[in-house]
Amino acid sequence: MRIDLNADVGESYGAYNYGDDAGVLGSVSSANIACGFHAGDPGVMRATVALALDRGVSIGAHPGLPDLEGFGRREMRVSPREAEDMVAYQVGALAAIAAAQGASLRHVKPHGALYNMAARDEALAAAIARAVAAVDGSLVLFGLSGSPLIHARKRAGLRVASEAFPDRAYAPDGSLAARGTPGAVVTATDEVVARALGMVTQQAVTAIDGVRVPLSADTLCVHGDTPGAAALARALRAGLQAASIEVKAP
Repeated sequence: MRIDLNADVGESYGAYNYGDDAGVLGSVSSANIACGFHAGDPGVMRATVALALDRGVSIGAHPGLPDLEGFGRREMRVSPREAEDMVAYQVGALAAIAAAQGASLRHVKPHGALYNMAARDEALAAAIARAVAAVDGSLVLFGLSGSPLIHARKRAGLRVASEAFPDRAYAPDGSLAARGTPGAVVTATDEVVARALGMVTQQAVTAIDGVRVPLSADTLCVHGDTPGAAALARALRAGLQAASIEVKAP
């Protein structure tokens, strides 16, 4: 068996430093680098690309809503056209910064509220897929397992990686439980590792109400801004490898 382990990184900007990117990138296989809208700035983007290259980690863009104050986790009313433009803009910016260092992007994963909105809205998901395909049709689109983001890739002609979140609680319909819901974020390392193993080997997760929800997992996420993210990433990689599961970018 094989799984990708991805992390959201490069989320510092200006005078503000967030996350342990160096520590996290030592354990994951794919890096989702913020592109300046919800977090990140040109200097941080450049430095994070260099760090990922040094660690041998696959590079991807992490476009979000233009909301630094809310870290891109507050929903905004945007049209599909607006979403398509902002995703193309951000992916193109990171692609240029990567190219300046002799590297190229491998994937795109929308961030936060944009990701969750596209997991419900087919028109928005299609717009994101169109933007990715227009910038580079070889890119892999990451999306929540079973969501419109996964289905939209067919019309755009993209490859896709179905994503699962071992550190997040699930609703019975397969969506992520809202962060304000009690128990929405799983913090115990042993529990996160056990959930990750179940997602890979059983292709299922237990929802917040106890119902078993089937899912497809090509990639698992580690949130880089979570306290102790580097240690969690190490534990996840060790647990997967101990179960003879290869950790490799899609």
